[in-house]
Amino acid sequence: MVSLRSTRLFCAFVISFLLAACGSDSNPNPGNGIGAGAAPTITSTIPSNNGAGVAVNVKIAATFSAQMDPGTITATTFTVKQGAAAVSGTVAYSGSTATFTPSTNLGTGAGFTATISTGAKDMAGNALAAPYGWAFATGTTSSFGPPAVSLGTAGNHVVLAKTAISSVPSSGLTGNIGLSPAAASFVTGFSLVADSTNVFSNSTQVVGKVYAANYAVPTPSNLTTAISNMESAYTDAAGRPTPDFLELGTGNIGGKTLAPGLYKWTSTVTIPSGVTIAGGANDVWIFQTSGDLSMSAATSVTLSGGAQAKNIFWQVAGQATLGANSHFEGVILSKTAITLQTGATMNGRVLAQTQVALQQATITEPAL
Repeated sequence: MVSLRSTRLFCAFVISFLLAACGSDSNPNPGNGIGAGAAPTITSTIPSNNGAGVAVNVKIAATFSAQMDPGTITATTFTVKQGAAAVSGTVAYSGSTATFTPSTNLGTGAGFTATISTGAKDMAGNALAAPYGWAFATGTTSSFGPPAVSLGTAGNHVVLAKTAISSVPSSGLTGNIGLSPAAASFVTGFSLVADSTNVFSNSTQVVGKVYAANYAVPTPSNLTTAISNMESAYTDAAGRPTPDFLELGTGNIGGKTLAPGLYKWTSTVTIPSGVTIAGGANDVWIFQTSGDLSMSAATSVTLSGGAQAKNIFWQVAGQATLGANSHFEGVILSKTAITLQTGATMNGRVLAQTQVALQQATITEPAL
């Protein structure tokens, strides 16, 4: 016969087991439930913080480290002020970027602040840890062309790729390079020397740092964000509607002078002879192509009128190849590979969703 004491002990054991299995209201880690996680951050802004001479028709934008809940990105959580006076405008969210479009051009030679409040939350319900603000000052002129493409933390790299980065020595890079999800063993030809922290490596071919996915914290997380921002930037550039120029030169743009605007081709774009990109310092160019980008040897893309490489975006669905001893300007966002052949030079960034191959090439990053 089972004793009353044994029965009570058995019941107590069953109750304890069920409580442990099902949990209780006294969970010591309530933050591990639905919606828990790291607070999202803002990885880049347009204009940059303390930017000067900004175009009076600027669209103010911020790129987030995570996909945000569009319902929390509103004119209440994203505000712009001139002094204490609120600037009227509309707010939109696409990809990972929020954009504030003023109702009218901003005043000339004036100071402004933009703020995103903690009311902005990601899709898991995590809010910004603190309000984020940045300041800028306008110049006296407007800009022409579409709004610039926000690169987020991808813009912290002169070369960024997913599967491999190779060099035929000696190449020369000014700026950081990053590779993810591939490991450092797929960064070849650079004779890497690991830093003592194992957060990055150095190379005599790089005036900057070399990062790879298998390096020490926080590099893996930082690179994951940068790659995500690169992919979002590609999607943004590829998705811009209503081009100003459609099928210009049926893809052959050699010898042309290109004004600010959105250009679209449904074929390969070739540059068999010199091209001039002409416009002001705040003007923007976006070139969309569903094929390859191919530049002949010993040809050049040149800038005039104050145009800046940081405002020129080449979205390439295929691969981009810059010929031997050519010179190029702008940011290449390639869905596949980017190759700079022997002696090619470039002011800009190469951001590839597969690999980057450099053959005694030189790339200098532009100012953000």
